[in-house]
Amino acid sequence: MLGVSKRIEELRFSEIRKFIPYSDEAKAKGIHVHHLNIGQPDIKTPEEFVNAIKNFDDKIIKYENSQGNKDLINAFVKYYKSINIDLDKEDVYITNGGSEGILYALLTICDAGDSVIVPEPYYTNYNTMARMAGVEIISFRTYREDGFRIKNKEEILNSIKDNTKAIMITNPSNPTGVVYTKEEIRMISDIAKEKDLFIISDEVYREFVYDGLEFTSFMDMKDILDRVIIIDSISKRYSACGARIGALICKNRKVTENFMKMCQARLSVSSLDQIGAANLINVPKSYIEEVRIEYEKRRNILYEGLCDIPGVHCEKPSGAFYIIAKLPVDNSDEFTKWMLTDFQYNNKTVMVTPAEGFYTTEGLGRDEVRLSYCINSEDLKEAMIILKKALEEYNK
Repeated sequence: MLGVSKRIEELRFSEIRKFIPYSDEAKAKGIHVHHLNIGQPDIKTPEEFVNAIKNFDDKIIKYENSQGNKDLINAFVKYYKSINIDLDKEDVYITNGGSEGILYALLTICDAGDSVIVPEPYYTNYNTMARMAGVEIISFRTYREDGFRIKNKEEILNSIKDNTKAIMITNPSNPTGVVYTKEEIRMISDIAKEKDLFIISDEVYREFVYDGLEFTSFMDMKDILDRVIIIDSISKRYSACGARIGALICKNRKVTENFMKMCQARLSVSSLDQIGAANLINVPKSYIEEVRIEYEKRRNILYEGLCDIPGVHCEKPSGAFYIIAKLPVDNSDEFTKWMLTDFQYNNKTVMVTPAEGFYTTEGLGRDEVRLSYCINSEDLKEAMIILKKALEEYNK
C-alpha cells in the first residue's frame, strides 16, 4: 500500500501557521483578524530592493553562483564591517532565507542521531529542521520570572551528551525577546570551548534591541571564531520576508567547504532576489534606526496592554518583536482556536500562537502564547482590547 515516510510523519505542522485555516474561515465570514501570530513586519520594504530588480536588463535570468551573487556577498562583508566584524568573501554563503542556513548547518556538522542543545523556549521551527536532519534537540530551561536569562551554567553542562555537537541559540530571542548580555555570550562561548562544541547563532534580529542595550554577537568572541556559525537574513532587517534571502557566516573552512556541497546540490538562490538584496547595502542607516524606534514603541504598547489584562503575566522583552505571555487559560491551543471560530468583538478578533510548541519539556507553555508586535500601533491597542474581552468571555 502506498504511504509516506516515517521521517515526514514525525515532522510537525508549524505551530505558527497551523491555525491559518480557521483565520481564513473567520475572514470569509467578514470578521477582521488582527494577526499577532506571525513575525511579518508591516514596515515598507526599502525601494532600493525593488528598484534594483526593475533595472535588471539581461535577456536571460541565469543560475547564480552556488555560493551566492558576488555583489551580495560583498554587501554582507561591507555590512559586517560596519558593525566591527571583519569577514572575508569566503566566509559568506547565501541561502534561501535563514531557515535553509539552519538546516544546512545541522546537516554539515551533525550526523543522524547527534544532538544539539537549545535554551527553552526556542523558535519552534528548529524542531522541524532538526528532525529533517535526524538530530535531537535537548533543551535547558530558562524562566519567565528571570526574564528568560541564561543563568545556570551547571544546567547547561548537564544537558550536554556524548553525541552533542552544538549549542543553538537565537539572539535576540524568538520567541522571548530576551537580548543576551556579553556575560551570557561569554559563558556559552566558554562552555563551547570546554566541551568542544559548535555554536549556531541565529542573529537575524540583531538591529532590534531596546532600552539602550547593546547587542553582542558570538563573532565578537575572537577566541572561538572557528566554532561559530552565524545565521543571518534580510527578512526582518529590511522587511523583506518574501524575498527569502539569508546567509550562513562562518570562518571555519572545513565547515564552509562542506556546506558548499549542499549549496551546489540546490544549484542557486533566486538570481533576481539576490540582485535586489545586494542593493540594500545602499539603504541609509537612518532607515534601520527609524524601524527600531517604531518597534520599541509597539513593544511598549503591547506590553502595557497585556499588563492591563487580569490574570496575564509577562516580562518586558528587550529585543526582536515578540512577547511570551501566560494567560488565565488551561489550554492555549483551544483558546486560540476558540477566538477564531467562536468569538468576535465588534466583528473583529485576534490570532496568537500557542507557546507549547516552543518547548521540549512536556506540559510547558500550555497556558502561554507568543504574540508579535509587527502590526501598527492603533491595531495593537485594539487587539489588546479584543484579547481582554475574549478572556473575560472565555472564562465566564
